[in-house]
Amino acid sequence: MKQFTGFPAKMQFTSLPNLFFSTLLPQISGIAELKTTLHIFEQLYRKRGYPRFVTYRELLGNKSLMSSLREVAKPPDEALRNALEMAIGRGTILHIALDRDGVTEDIYFLNNEDNRQMAAKIQSGEFQLPGLKAEGQAYIEVEEPPDIFTLYEQNIGILTPMIADELRDAEKLYPVDWIRGAIKEAVSLNKRSWRYIAKILENWSSEGRSSGAYKRDSAKKTDPDKYIKGKYGHMVRR
Repeated sequence: MKQFTGFPAKMQFTSLPNLFFSTLLPQISGIAELKTTLHIFEQLYRKRGYPRFVTYRELLGNKSLMSSLREVAKPPDEALRNALEMAIGRGTILHIALDRDGVTEDIYFLNNEDNRQMAAKIQSGEFQLPGLKAEGQAYIEVEEPPDIFTLYEQNIGILTPMIADELRDAEKLYPVDWIRGAIKEAVSLNKRSWRYIAKILENWSSEGRSSGAYKRDSAKKTDPDKYIKGKYGHMVRR
């Protein structure tokens, strides 16, 4: 281990919310998630303009972060994806997948009220970032139904080892067509996260997939928040 020589008399600082130390830090047990979270704070702090966000490509190009993740797991890009998934699931950051000239651009915001409102505006098309647009991708379905792992990648995002384990566990609990249906439901509501899909499955399991509460009512707009209300709603991130 290389010995640290100490802090110089004059140096730059990065601001962190007090809530990070009192509430968030005690919950984080994974070193990769902690390192990634701190680097996101640092990169956001140096940003200028509005809104402030960091892209996956920026994080991937952060030599200090990637070097430290290389010590945690190999390949480091997989460690980064897993760490981001954990931070999103914990509610530390918000994630939006946008389109840049036909290529997906993943961007991340600090999870606060202003950024939640901004993320909603971006996804709805009310606000557009330069060079980026909401993907607005329709649910992808082919004649031969794909397995749930392929379906997840096609419609939700990167299939990390953690998500793959969640899907395997879900297969043991629910019919495969339920999982496919829950993915389709989440996409139709623009709630592309595993936590939201899992919440749909939990609700179907407890109240029935075909019950009135979960049928589409053509005369009434579907409420995208219906799965985040109730006893387990706190587990689902917007």
